[in-house]
Amino acid sequence: DFSRWGEVETRELSGVRRLTAESMATAWQTVVHVTQFEQADITDVLKFVERHTDSVAERGGKLTVTAVLMTVCAAALKRFPRFNASIDPANQRLILKKYIHIGLAVDTQRGLLVPVVRNADQKTITELAVEIVDLAERARNKKITPDEMEGGTFTISNQGGIGGTGFTPVVFWPQAAILGVSRAATVPKYIVDGFQPRKVLPLALSYDHRIVDGADAARFARWIRDS
Repeated sequence: DFSRWGEVETRELSGVRRLTAESMATAWQTVVHVTQFEQADITDVLKFVERHTDSVAERGGKLTVTAVLMTVCAAALKRFPRFNASIDPANQRLILKKYIHIGLAVDTQRGLLVPVVRNADQKTITELAVEIVDLAERARNKKITPDEMEGGTFTISNQGGIGGTGFTPVVFWPQAAILGVSRAATVPKYIVDGFQPRKVLPLALSYDHRIVDGADAARFARWIRDS
C-alpha cells in the first residue's frame, strides 16, 4: 500500500500496455538473451539518403536510415538463416523460415506497437520507405490491424530520433533476434593519412543464445556494419 507514505494515483493498464507487459515478461523468461554491440560508419549512407530523398518523397515515402537498415537486415537474414528462425524446445527442433518479415518498433501514445513489413527481402528500398511511413502513421493513428503486427521473423528498434548512446533491446519471442539502433554521432576516424569526421551509428544486436552462438552473432553484426 504505497499510500502509506504519501499521495498516489492509480490507473488501469491500457490494452496495449497490458499486452506489452505480458509479451515482454514472456520473452525475458523464455529467451536466453545476449547482446552484441557494433558501430557502423554511415557517412556515405547519409549522403545516399540526401541524394534520393526527393525521388522517394515523390512516391509517398520518406527515405531514412531505418529503410536502409531494413534493406541490409533483409539481405543479412538470407545469408545467416539462424537469425530468421525459431526454436521448438518441446520437440527439440529448429524452425527455419523461408520468408523474411521484419517488424518495426513504433512509439505511439498508446505504447509500443510493432507493425510488420512482409517479404522485406523482395522489396526495393523505395518500396520499403513507402511502407514504413504508411505502417508507422497508421500505428500512431490507431488504424493498424492486429494481423499487421503478426508473423515477424526479426525486428528493428530505432531510438536514434529520440537520443541515447546505446541500449539492449529485448528479443520479441519467438523471434531469434532484434537490432537496436541509437543516435548517430560525429567522431574522428583515421583514414589513410589522417583523421576525418565521420558519422557513426551505434548498433545493438540482441539474440537468443539457444539458437545463435556468439561467433555467428559477431559475424552477423559485422556484416550489417560493413554493408
